Amino acid sequence: MLNFSSVTYAYPNAQTPAVRDVSFSLAPGEAMLCTGRSGCGKSTLVRLANGLAPAYLRGSFQGAVRVAGNSTLDLPPARLADCAGTLFQDPERQFFALKVRAELALSLQWRGHGPEKVREAVTASARLMGIEDLMEQSIFELSEGQKQKVALAGLLASKPGLLLLDEPSANLDPESVAELAGALLALKKSGIALFVVDHRLSWMRGVADKVLVLDEGRVAASGDFSLLDDERLRARHGLRAARVTDAREELPELAGASGTDAAPFFGCEELDFAYPGGKPIFSRAGYSFPEGRIVALLGENGVGKTTLARLLTGLEKPLHGKIRARGAEIKTRNLPRHAQVVLQNAGHQLRMNSVEAELTDAARGAVENPSEAASSCMERLGIAHLAARHPQSLSGGEKQRLAVACALVRRPLMLILDEPTSGLDGENMGRMAESMETAANDGACLLVVTHDLELMSRVCTERLVLRKPLGA
Repeated sequence: MLNFSSVTYAYPNAQTPAVRDVSFSLAPGEAMLCTGRSGCGKSTLVRLANGLAPAYLRGSFQGAVRVAGNSTLDLPPARLADCAGTLFQDPERQFFALKVRAELALSLQWRGHGPEKVREAVTASARLMGIEDLMEQSIFELSEGQKQKVALAGLLASKPGLLLLDEPSANLDPESVAELAGALLALKKSGIALFVVDHRLSWMRGVADKVLVLDEGRVAASGDFSLLDDERLRARHGLRAARVTDAREELPELAGASGTDAAPFFGCEELDFAYPGGKPIFSRAGYSFPEGRIVALLGENGVGKTTLARLLTGLEKPLHGKIRARGAEIKTRNLPRHAQVVLQNAGHQLRMNSVEAELTDAARGAVENPSEAASSCMERLGIAHLAARHPQSLSGGEKQRLAVACALVRRPLMLILDEPTSGLDGENMGRMAESMETAANDGACLLVVTHDLELMSRVCTERLVLRKPLGA
């Protein structure tokens, strides 16, 4: 179904190839997991398989890529999409409709299928991904994890023979990841071939028939999933853990979950919030966050974790309630002086023309020597080599690390990180964890919105579980 033969590819104006002499094959009903450090060429393989490279991205290409027996050089990407569906890292970029049902139906309608066939296919794909209750929702009201599910359901509606999945687990909670694994097993049984690029490895145990480890564009190791049990191999190539325990039940509950602390280090009380025309997300909620701790903020997709982060940092204004820092009430407009947030779409928070300028600008007004603080922060998060790069030219993981660095350099009382390790390899997850621990040791409280069980086990000291209000 998918065959790479001695493939070497370099992007336009690149001094070195993104991938070098890569060969592998994937048969119908097989699943391959491709992993490796950030920037090793994983996403490039996806772009080569769906024809975006070199058709749209140009550059130099050697070797051969075949999908369902067809050379990707002979068919335009639009034709290749009939047999190879792609789920990109940022699913929002591949949406065209405003409502979920319309999005799932769109590709079928473009292909000229009749209304009855469209309805059947849309219903089946929605059921497979467990999103039947989202069908009438606006795309813009979905959580990142829900968007991921909708994008995958849209691909499945067209029944492609090959699925190319780029970081499909990145924005999903553990239960949704387990559901995704089950869905992929069902797809394999139906004869669909799966090429999965992911930093998170453990969920693919029992799903992946083959594993491909890339390093600097070359195949560094290949075999079945058991090769990832080699700790030395994982350390050598900056990989995540091959087995992960669920730390959610082991972490103690946040002592200040009731929000009754009269003089909290940072907290809120009697908080009410709902988006215009929507159901209540918070109703008389109160939380008190302690100094020097790292709290995991948990709850199912769409329960309001990101909304709470926005409320505590002044990006949204509560309908009712107060937010306090060191016991004093803080007005919404003044919250950024005390609290910083890094949202999932980290690129939206970056606005300067270089990485160094971004960090230096963030440090102004918060520290005595912004330039020195910026340099130190770049070193700590492993982005010093990117100092001259434009922030919007960075990979998703690099943008994430830069946005976190911009928040850390301001030394806030409260630092809220929304999926800070999404798209990060094992090496950079370790750097992120160390930076979080340093911030907590310096006295900040960190609230971490995360589905990453590996990160949670490593750094979190307690948990806060959000649940939907009764009647919501």
